[in-house]
Amino acid sequence: MLDPQLRRALAERIRYYNELGIYDFYRRETPPTPSASPESQDLRPEQMTPRARVVVDATLGEERAFEVGSPKPQTGIADSAKALRLIREDLGDCTRCPLHKQGRKQIVFGVGNPQADLMFIGEAPGADEDQQGEPFVGRAGQLLNNMIKAMGLRREDVYIANIIKCRPPGNRTPEREECETCSPFLMRQIAVIQPKAIVALGAVAAKTLLAINAPMSELRGQWYNFRGTKLAVTYHPAFLLRDPRQKKEAWKDLQMVMKDLGLAVPAKNTE
Repeated sequence: MLDPQLRRALAERIRYYNELGIYDFYRRETPPTPSASPESQDLRPEQMTPRARVVVDATLGEERAFEVGSPKPQTGIADSAKALRLIREDLGDCTRCPLHKQGRKQIVFGVGNPQADLMFIGEAPGADEDQQGEPFVGRAGQLLNNMIKAMGLRREDVYIANIIKCRPPGNRTPEREECETCSPFLMRQIAVIQPKAIVALGAVAAKTLLAINAPMSELRGQWYNFRGTKLAVTYHPAFLLRDPRQKKEAWKDLQMVMKDLGLAVPAKNTE
């Protein structure tokens, strides 16, 4: 029988991994030779028991904290639009972090082609997004639309989302706890869409996705491997509105993405 405090800690850890979309765990059996040294007790892969899918249901209480259950609702759904709807239903009227009590009007889930080759990920919804329930619909959104158009695409061709799905009060930078709580749903969206390339818009999105604490000057201009998907970093459209001189640099980043996706690069930027 596990100590109650340890049991709670383990349940919380498994719940965290479940939210990240991880359900498979290996269990090691006790070696049959008690006299063996600790070094000799390390098991080889073939000695491990089969994987168990462990799901924590917060409504079950501690006594049933560990369950062998079904995977996340979108798992195995071939229709990506339906899978995204299931993720949205699972998200519900989210109260997982304090933002739901800090003035948000609604959750801003994501929008676009559920089978998009290209996905843009920003930081957080702003006032316009919170009002309309769709990411990038304000001034920064209009600039993003122009950036997408300059790439020879339409807004409907790509998928657009944010690291967090609720507007922080006063449009402040999302806090680490908020990003960690909300980003598992974004990971599930990415897993369903399976884009060929992701563009992280701004430092918050880049640092959260890549777990790299570096300035934009170092993050830009190269490809990263993000869970098997190529990821590039460029400036957030809101930053470009404040400093239009950086638009040329952002265009260089987008051209790199276009070349990788096989899109024709125009001679001039049609802003």
